[in-house]
Amino acid sequence: MHILVTNDDGVNAPGLLALAQALRPFGKISVLAPDRNWSASGHVKTLHRPLRVKETTLSDGTSALATDGAPSDCVALALLGILQDPVDMVVSGVNPGANVGHDVTYSGTVTAAMEGAIWGLPSLAVSLDRKDDGPSLSYYDVAAKKTAQIVAAVQKNGLPPNVLLNINVPNLPESEIQGSMVTRLGLRIYRDVLVSREDPRGHPYYWIGGDAPTGVPDEGTDFGALAGNYVSICPLQLDLTAYRCLETIRGWDWAVDV
Repeated sequence: MHILVTNDDGVNAPGLLALAQALRPFGKISVLAPDRNWSASGHVKTLHRPLRVKETTLSDGTSALATDGAPSDCVALALLGILQDPVDMVVSGVNPGANVGHDVTYSGTVTAAMEGAIWGLPSLAVSLDRKDDGPSLSYYDVAAKKTAQIVAAVQKNGLPPNVLLNINVPNLPESEIQGSMVTRLGLRIYRDVLVSREDPRGHPYYWIGGDAPTGVPDEGTDFGALAGNYVSICPLQLDLTAYRCLETIRGWDWAVDV
């Protein structure tokens, strides 16, 4: 099996290295990742400028490719021909920080996996529930090992078309993780505020700040799984149609006078 490994934190991120190392027993691993951090970049497709790809080396001495494009660009570049051999699976991560609830629409980690699903490949996004104000130790190796187990399950069972797996792993030693749980997206609560300042020339600029987001740990959700020290495995679909609303909205009068 040929697995493409990418991320949104940059080719030198420790989570990417841990992931690539854990997946090597499955076969050929190709790494094509951004040359800088693209966190919270969303599903970007670069069309307005040329993309550069260069060879680089990971800290364990293995070769990789880096690009100045976004995470989703990495997947597209690889599948369009930068990689000579056909790719069988896309795995993105390990992201430092959970991607849960509405985060999936912002996350470069998740949207890289979405790009893989668009191309018809089984695709996974992996994040570690590491808090900035939490323990300094990050268990990337644990997250990578759990991902390898999930990759084996996907290899055996396959995934439906246009479905990807969003995986979130507690930042804990393996002995403290209670197991894995298939979940649904939970409710993310953002506390963004607009910070307005002036530069030295008196021109205004703005910063989106605020307290760190929280979530509602309802049973069966990705938040609930992490709160219980379980690995959250949430299947996401590319079809965003709100089917329950179709008949209601079809019944609207669309010829309203204005």
